Amino acid sequence: MTATRRKARGRGKPYGVKAAPYGFLLPAAVLFALFFALPIGYALWLSLHKAEVRGLGLGKGARAEVWAGLQNYTAALTDPELGHAALRVLGYGAIVVPVMLGLALLFALLLDTERVRARSFSRLAIFLPYAIPGVIAALLWGFLYLPDVSPFHYLLGALGLPQPDLLDGGPLFLSLANIAVWGGTGFNMIVIYTSLRSIPVEVHEAARLDGATPVQIALRIKIPMVAPSLVLTFFFSVIATLQVFGEPTTLRPLTNSIPTTWSPLMKVYNDAFLGGNVYAASATAVVLAAATFVLSFALLKVSNSRTKHRGNR
Repeated sequence: MTATRRKARGRGKPYGVKAAPYGFLLPAAVLFALFFALPIGYALWLSLHKAEVRGLGLGKGARAEVWAGLQNYTAALTDPELGHAALRVLGYGAIVVPVMLGLALLFALLLDTERVRARSFSRLAIFLPYAIPGVIAALLWGFLYLPDVSPFHYLLGALGLPQPDLLDGGPLFLSLANIAVWGGTGFNMIVIYTSLRSIPVEVHEAARLDGATPVQIALRIKIPMVAPSLVLTFFFSVIATLQVFGEPTTLRPLTNSIPTTWSPLMKVYNDAFLGGNVYAASATAVVLAAATFVLSFALLKVSNSRTKHRGNR
């Protein structure tokens, strides 16, 4: 009887009431289609075409779009510049991701302790660099790296210490990584700290009654319980690392050590807007998006398999 009455009530609802949820979803669906699905579809379409020049390339109809198939993808995958850019980004990420997440976890654990003072101020101070736009942060650090204007170089020279060139060679990776760590640690710290604050107080009290020290509580209780947040921040950090663009592009006018294809996204920008080949740039962008998706999916599968294995134990 109850199910029959519910069906009868559902049939008796006006059409406007039934369509109300779809009306609320419509703006988000339209924005998703216009600014996400449509650009992706257009990039895929461009990646399968190329420009063909007829005759001398002058006059109307001298350039035409023709079907290229997988030629652009073959050229992108065999391009040594893209391979070198990918290797540079992997080296950059090997520095950024562990250091940034390690500092974020450390700061979150310190802020979650009972004896910490000025918790609100400390939390704001750690998070504040994330609120600064990446281009401005890169410019600030870039001028701090320049030997002629950097106060650090002046102090090192006054003390008689060596003055390393932070915008050339190996130190360049550390300089770029420092900008990313400085700007991204605060966001990851907030995510982990929020997860720490959701742990029931009874768990901490039970551990203290059993004689556990703060370090033991952090290692054996807090960190395992915030593992999902750590996985989430790890995924975000990996994706952001693969898409690095702002920092090397901003520092490039300050040094000759950063080529126009230092990162894969810089190569996409160089091909599309400096080289005028939007078709090759679209293919490279699709390859980069596919690689990011595959890597994220693989990491997610590994994380889920470990979580299930621990749950079975």
